[in-house]
Amino acid sequence: MIQLDAVQTIAFGGLTLFAGYALCRAIPVLRRYNLPEPVVGGLLVALLVWAAHARDTTLFELDTSLKVPLMVAFFTTLGINASLRLLRVSGRQVMIFLLLASIFAVVQNLVGIGVAWMFDLHPMFGVLAGSATLTGGPATGMAFAPLFEKAGLQGAETLAITAAMAGIICGGVVGGPAITVLMRRFGIRGPASSAAGADGGEADESVHVHFPNESAREFDALKSIVMLLMAMWLGAWVSRGFEGIGLTLPSYIGAMLVGAVIRNIDDYTGLIRLSVPTTDLIGNICLALFLAVALMDLKLWELAGMGLPLVVNLVIQVSLVALFAVPIYYVMGRDYDAAVMGGGFIGFMLGTTANAMAVMRRLVQRYGVAPRAFLVAPLVGAFFIDFVNALIITGFLNFWPH
Repeated sequence: MIQLDAVQTIAFGGLTLFAGYALCRAIPVLRRYNLPEPVVGGLLVALLVWAAHARDTTLFELDTSLKVPLMVAFFTTLGINASLRLLRVSGRQVMIFLLLASIFAVVQNLVGIGVAWMFDLHPMFGVLAGSATLTGGPATGMAFAPLFEKAGLQGAETLAITAAMAGIICGGVVGGPAITVLMRRFGIRGPASSAAGADGGEADESVHVHFPNESAREFDALKSIVMLLMAMWLGAWVSRGFEGIGLTLPSYIGAMLVGAVIRNIDDYTGLIRLSVPTTDLIGNICLALFLAVALMDLKLWELAGMGLPLVVNLVIQVSLVALFAVPIYYVMGRDYDAAVMGGGFIGFMLGTTANAMAVMRRLVQRYGVAPRAFLVAPLVGAFFIDFVNALIITGFLNFWPH
């Protein structure tokens, strides 16, 4: 067995990313349906580990201690790029998107409770396998697990991890293909469509772009990295403050808030002049490495061992969230940005906003930029829905008959 330390694990994650890119280029169906490269590469490693486990062999042991900092860094860059000037433009859309996500979180719980009733299980099985882990992801599921145990649901912690990981896999795999089918069904064309041609190939990238000189680029990168680290540092204190008043929130919320404060102070004072493209680039790298490492570390045999109820619940939930992308498209504007938002919706309603961002990035790489989608979906998926979902879960725990 090979034991990898934290740095070696991240390096392995980088190699896994390259494997994902190679597979997506070599296998047309992966490229055609916009599967995110980190998901493809990470799942490849997870499947190899599962095959070895079936033969009582452990290939390697990972040190994933840098996984959480990578996740926090990514979400912090979203905060740093969350300008109130932009929010004024799309504030109404953020609220509509949040309302749709909140309604669907309740639907997830009702569907889960229905599945639990079918198999004569504790009704809170449906809530934990519903919005607690699908909308909330592993962090919310684990945070609420003790409360589900107290409500009478045995094995809540194991179920939380398993359901969340299954949702993450499905969110990464289903989002791109679902939106690709939707775009073809409704004849939606992105900004790159005219350059790409009717076959939907890659857009012509031979455009003239002005790049700053080397010194300016280095200074932009330095400012972005220092502000990112400062936001993560101060954000850890903010998160501890939330814990002190009894709020259970994902670990990245504090850093996101601090990042947003830094961005908006900079907008109005011009003291730092943070570069949005540079910050976005740093965040995308952190996202890709986080997803690769997280999926590499999956124990797929645990997903297979949770039984028929979890499988039935997951199939129904995935089908519903993919279908719900259609009303998302209609309500959010019936345009290309609305379609990309649907991809983000599938991603964060099945596990993590990191998945949502990976799905949306793959779509825009092929079809062109979608600025409104990248403003609305992260704000809802990475911030507002966590607050609303916590209230929804608490309501089901307290008021649904056990």
